[in-house]
Amino acid sequence: MPTALFDHEKLDVYQLELSFISWLTDLFEELRDIKGARLSETLDQLDRASLSQLLNTAEGNGKRVSQLRARFFDDARGSATECAACLDALVAKRACSVKRVEEGKAMLVRIVSMLTKLVDRFDDVSGVSRALESRTSSSRRTRTKPGGYDHG
Repeated sequence: MPTALFDHEKLDVYQLELSFISWLTDLFEELRDIKGARLSETLDQLDRASLSQLLNTAEGNGKRVSQLRARFFDDARGSATECAACLDALVAKRACSVKRVEEGKAMLVRIVSMLTKLVDRFDDVSGVSRALESRTSSSRRTRTKPGGYDHG
């Protein structure tokens, strides 16, 4: 790979998404000549979702506002889970075996995990909400009646 020019190229998740697309390209080649089983819609959707995860990761990493970054990373995560569902559909349509899609699904599990961490890192609102929820729930445990506290 050439020297990284953009910040998104330095992300491990971006590189893994590229590896997934490469793996997927080999799968597409194998399935190219299969007729019937109405595969074209599934394969088209899988191709779009795999590109979407990659593009949303790149675009999200380029955003300066944390919440916008989190939104794009969340969209990328949604596209990755959509890819997993498409692989499940290919198995259900008997276009390939569970064994054949194992490697791709393993990559997707890692991609989703990485994107989840990025969403959590940049989603300031959810972090604030969790902190407030934690404070509120501990406050509810100690109060017994308005104006009074349980000292037990």
